[in-house]
Amino acid sequence: MFICLIWMFVLLCSSIADENSIRDVDIFPSSPEIERGSTLKLFCVLGKRYTPHRNASQIIWKLNHELIAQENYNIVNETVSSVTIHNFTYSKAHVKCFTKYLGNEQLLVHTEVKSGFPPGIPRNISCIYYFDVVLTCTWSSGRETNLKTNYTLYRKINKVPGQIKQEGRVTLLNTMGSCQSKTESCSFYYPDTPYSSSFCFQVKAENVLGEALSDCVPIPLEKIEKFQPPEILSVKKITGIKQLLTLTWKMPEKIIPAQDVTCQVHYKNLYSNSSEFVTVSLNSAEKTGSCNLTGLWDSTEYSVAIRCISDVSIFWSEWSSVKTASTEEKAPLEKVDLWRVIESSHSDGSRSVHLMWKPLNSFPPPGRILGYKIQYFPENNVALKITNNSTDNKISLLLNEEAYIISITAYNSAGNSPEAILRIPSTDEKTFQKIEAVRTFTTNEEVVVEWITSKPEVTEYVVEWYQELETDPFGRSWQYISNSTSWKTSKKNFKPFICYNISVYPLYGNKVAAPYSIQTYVQEKKPSEGPVADTGIPGKNEIIIKWKEISKDKRNGFISNYTIFYKPEDGKELNETVNSDVLQYRLKSLQANTQYTVYIMASNEAGGTSGEPKTFKTLKFNKEDIILIALPIGLSMFFLLGLWITCILKKQAFKKVCWPDIPNPAGSIAVEWPLHVSVNNSFWKGVTSEAKTMDFEDLSVLEQPFSEENHEKSLLMNCENCVSKCTDINTKGMIIGEKKILYEEENEVPKCISPSMSYIITDQDIRSQMHLALIPAKAIQPRGTLGDDVCESQQTSIKNEENYNEEVLKLEDFSENAVFNPYLKNSVKTREFLISENLPEHRKNEPNSQSAVSPPLQNNVAGQSYLTLDMFRLATAH
Repeated sequence: MFICLIWMFVLLCSSIADENSIRDVDIFPSSPEIERGSTLKLFCVLGKRYTPHRNASQIIWKLNHELIAQENYNIVNETVSSVTIHNFTYSKAHVKCFTKYLGNEQLLVHTEVKSGFPPGIPRNISCIYYFDVVLTCTWSSGRETNLKTNYTLYRKINKVPGQIKQEGRVTLLNTMGSCQSKTESCSFYYPDTPYSSSFCFQVKAENVLGEALSDCVPIPLEKIEKFQPPEILSVKKITGIKQLLTLTWKMPEKIIPAQDVTCQVHYKNLYSNSSEFVTVSLNSAEKTGSCNLTGLWDSTEYSVAIRCISDVSIFWSEWSSVKTASTEEKAPLEKVDLWRVIESSHSDGSRSVHLMWKPLNSFPPPGRILGYKIQYFPENNVALKITNNSTDNKISLLLNEEAYIISITAYNSAGNSPEAILRIPSTDEKTFQKIEAVRTFTTNEEVVVEWITSKPEVTEYVVEWYQELETDPFGRSWQYISNSTSWKTSKKNFKPFICYNISVYPLYGNKVAAPYSIQTYVQEKKPSEGPVADTGIPGKNEIIIKWKEISKDKRNGFISNYTIFYKPEDGKELNETVNSDVLQYRLKSLQANTQYTVYIMASNEAGGTSGEPKTFKTLKFNKEDIILIALPIGLSMFFLLGLWITCILKKQAFKKVCWPDIPNPAGSIAVEWPLHVSVNNSFWKGVTSEAKTMDFEDLSVLEQPFSEENHEKSLLMNCENCVSKCTDINTKGMIIGEKKILYEEENEVPKCISPSMSYIITDQDIRSQMHLALIPAKAIQPRGTLGDDVCESQQTSIKNEENYNEEVLKLEDFSENAVFNPYLKNSVKTREFLISENLPEHRKNEPNSQSAVSPPLQNNVAGQSYLTLDMFRLATAH
């Protein structure tokens, strides 16, 4: 109540104080500490900055995040608001002052409130005294206050009345010293550590809620003395005395005088977990101590420590630092465990032999081994013995092809061990397998190897094991087995997911027979990676998939099989499974011209792992399809080529067979002149003018009404006379377009042409140029008229490049009868008959059957004969 009055006075004074002396917003009291369960009252004061717009009625209060009810508010004045919180049970909480303005809450100020309890009376006071060093006391608080509590340790003389109470406070009398602490421990340091056997110790605890004082507890310093640990000077063996060690130590200097001391020695050998203790008593005058440790093991190393205590004290010193020593040695009693690894012979016949051995198996061991002596010599020549020394437990020798005997001896300061002897066979020596089968399996904690032997008399074996990828010959492990065909060892000797080679060697004497080897995994997991497929060259309906073995370090177990998964585009996935020794497989029955995705999974007992997928596309045609398509085409081309070559070589024969040389009647016109018909200039002019426009098929020949025999004779005679006469006369050709007509130069009337002579116009080249040639021939006349005709000759000049008359001039024999093709009868489209003017009138009017001339351009006259150039050739051929 008194505190509240003080706060009210402060608040009233604040209203008249200078504005610079008051903060804008303040809360009283700040960070209060109260007793738990009591009532808390806080005040919130608004400064000048808030008063024009806000007042105390707008202040609200919150405890942590909870709004305090309005009935707990109190408005002191316009700037001061208070809040009362009853039964405050929080160990720590925040009280916040807000102002509510325009519907919003604005935090003005807050404070942290703690609640706790008054301190309890300190209990369990104990002290440790290090003579002339430090005096440390500890205690436990009477209760948990949850508030900041300070402690004071008092040291006083126990014979003087200790304390009186005055006005509620404790007053200590005869105090020899004190120390302050915020924890439950406090120390007096030298020189404030005088020795006295009549001290008592008292602790006072106090906080904002009150204080408490413990009783003064008497504690004699000699009883709580704890000195520093002794120092071990030596631990050593005595030469010639086995199983004994001598220990000496020195006591610390700062010890309470006239106090007897007891020391305890702790020792144990390094090969056993058991410990031994020896107690030694010293009087106050002795500064050092010693003792003998007996009943120890030979050649065994021991660790030794020591601690001491005053005879009246309750505290042992700490253990000294540990010292080690070994007992007197004796010669090793057991031979070393020897094994070897023989490499293949070199080109010169030499070979490397790697020897390795284990520490001696005797327990306890005979002592510290100083080294090993290695001796070896050819089996058939002991005089060549060689000796080497080594401090390591392995060595490599280079031996020749002979058999060797090797012995190894371990030695220490007391002597040598028995020899371990091993025989190395010669390179050409054959050893026979005496073990028929070996199997391995694992249990929860062990690996078991069992074997079957064909020689029951063999009783000793060596089991050798090492990692398959191990290349160091000294990285192998081995163990000798006697009188058993099985071997067990802990799984800890093998690594999981690693392949091990295990070999069993039978021994007989110092000889080692051929081993039986197998591989095993003590634990498997699925492969670390899958095989990569090589698709190769696909076919139409099949493909060969190849892959390589997974590397040994990534198999993690024995591969049991491979599975090939393949899937066509937009199709169902298929698979094929093969054994572990198959590294390629032919996929059949594939769809042609289809893209596939393929991948391979390698599996062991723990699972399978797939490799990267590959894609390939089958062919549209395979080799057989291409051959079936190409073979007919090739044969056809070969046949056509042969036929073409044959046609080239036999062109004329094929032409005569397939296209016979049939005369074209449209290419020639045979014109026969009657004996008494003369040719005048008007006719030739008409022929010349008409020839310019006429078609070569519009020419006709004159029919002769006399027999065929007379016709031939007349033709022959007239032609000979005509040719002979024409050679002496210069003539020139009249060319009408592409046709040539012979005529006399003077009167443009052709000479060397009998009035009754027929003219033949031929076509020499239908494709290029058509030349109309007037070829003179003896007109076939009736009998008795040949002597009346006169042939005027004139020499003709013909162009050299146009030799179309050459064949006619070379005729030699006209005696052969002309063969007339009946086909020629109706071939010409127009027949023209030329009648000579010299013919008698009665000849002109003769019937058509004898010598009558058909009207011009009359077509298809029955019974008419024709003469062509081909017929003329036939006649001359004979």
